[in-house]
Amino acid sequence: MTATTAAADSRTADRYENRLLVVLFLSFGFVFFDRQALSFLAPYMDAEFGLSNAQLGTLSGVLALTWALAGMFAGRLSDALGRRKPILVAAVVLFSLFSASSGLMGGFAGLLAARALMGTAEGAVLPMAQSLMVEASRESRRGFNMGLLQGSSAGLLGGIVAPLAVVWIAETWNWRVAFYVTIVPGLIVAALIWRFVREKSPRTLAEAPREQREQRAAAVKVPLREVLKLRNIVVCMLIACCYLTWFVTIITFTPTYLTEVKGFDPGTMSGVMTCLGVAWVLWGFATPAISDRIGRKPALIGFTVLAVCCPLAVVYVESPVLLGAIMVVTYTGLGCFTLFMATIPAETVPRAALATALGVIMGVGELAGGFLGPMVAGWASDQWGLQSAMFIAAGGAVAVVALCFALKETAPAVLRRRAAAVPAESAA
Repeated sequence: MTATTAAADSRTADRYENRLLVVLFLSFGFVFFDRQALSFLAPYMDAEFGLSNAQLGTLSGVLALTWALAGMFAGRLSDALGRRKPILVAAVVLFSLFSASSGLMGGFAGLLAARALMGTAEGAVLPMAQSLMVEASRESRRGFNMGLLQGSSAGLLGGIVAPLAVVWIAETWNWRVAFYVTIVPGLIVAALIWRFVREKSPRTLAEAPREQREQRAAAVKVPLREVLKLRNIVVCMLIACCYLTWFVTIITFTPTYLTEVKGFDPGTMSGVMTCLGVAWVLWGFATPAISDRIGRKPALIGFTVLAVCCPLAVVYVESPVLLGAIMVVTYTGLGCFTLFMATIPAETVPRAALATALGVIMGVGELAGGFLGPMVAGWASDQWGLQSAMFIAAGGAVAVVALCFALKETAPAVLRRRAAAVPAESAA
C-alpha cells in the first residue's frame, strides 16, 4: 500500500467516524428524550391519575428492567450473529412507537405496559451504538467519541431539549400530545441509520490484510463466563448498579421534589432541570476526554466525588438560581457513565466479546440501579418524605467512589507513559 493510498484510506475512515458519531449521537439522544419525558410530565399525569411516589418509581423501574434484559440479550445476539445495524434500526423504530403509545393510556396499568415495551426496544440501542463507535474511532478520540455519544447526546436531547419541549407542549396542549410527538424524531433517526451506518467501519477493514480479517471473522466467540472472569468487568457491573441508582433516582424524583416540596412552578422546575441537561452535555464529553489524558480511574474517582453533592443540593439549596448553578458543577456522573459502561470495557475485553460485555454491564446496572433503585426510593419517599430519595442517590455515588479503587487502569496514553517510565527507571 502506497503512502498516498494509506492517506486516502485514513481520510475516508476519519470522515466516516465523524458521520457515524453524528448519527449515533442523535440515536441515543432521542432514546433519552423519550425516557426522560415521563419524569417531566409526571406532575401533569399525577393531576389526572393521582400517582403515588411508589407508582412513579415503578414506572421508571419497569422501563429499566426491560431495558436491562433487552440490552443483555441484544448484545449477546449481536456478537453471535456478527450484525448490529439491523438490530439498531429495529430498536429505534420500536421505541419511538412504544413511547408515543404512552399518550394513549388511561391509567397506571396502561402506562406500566407502555413503559415496559419501550424499555424492551431501547435496551438494544446502547450496546449496538457503542460497539459500532469503538470500531470506527481513532485511539486518541475513543473516550471523547464515546462520551459524546452516550453522555452529551443524552444530556442535550434528554436533559435540555426534553424538559423545555415536553413541558411547553403539555402546557400548550396536554401531556398526551407530548408523548405523541416523540414518534417523529425516532423515525427520522432510523432512516439515517439505515442510510449512513455501515456494519464494518473503514478503519476496521484497514486494520489488517484480508486473510487476517477472515481469521478474525471465523474466530470462536468468547464465552460469557470468560468475560465475567475479568476484574474490570465485574467492578464496572457493580459501579453500574450504584451509579444507575444515583442517576435514575435523581431524574425520576427531582421534578416532583421541586414542585411539591419546594413549591416551584412548572416553568421554574423546567429551568432547573435544564441546568442538569447543560451539565450533562458539558461533562458528557469533558469527563471522557480528560480521562484520555489523566486515566480512567482517577477521572472516575474525582468526578464521582462531585456527583455525591448533586442530590444533596436538591434538598438543601432553596434558591432556584443557585441550585441550577450548583447542579451544573456537580452533575458530573453522566460523564462517568461512558467510562464504566463503554470505554473501560472496550479496553478490557476482546473485540469479539465487546457487545456482550457492554450489554451485561448495562443490563445488570439497570436491573439493580435502574429497576430496584427508584422503586426503593419511591417507597422510602412515601414513608419518610421525598428527601429520602435524594439521600439514597447520594449514597449510591459514595459507593461508586469506593468501588473505583478496585479498577485496573486501561487508558492507552497512561499505559504507554507507565511503560516508558519503567526502562527509564531501570537505566537510572
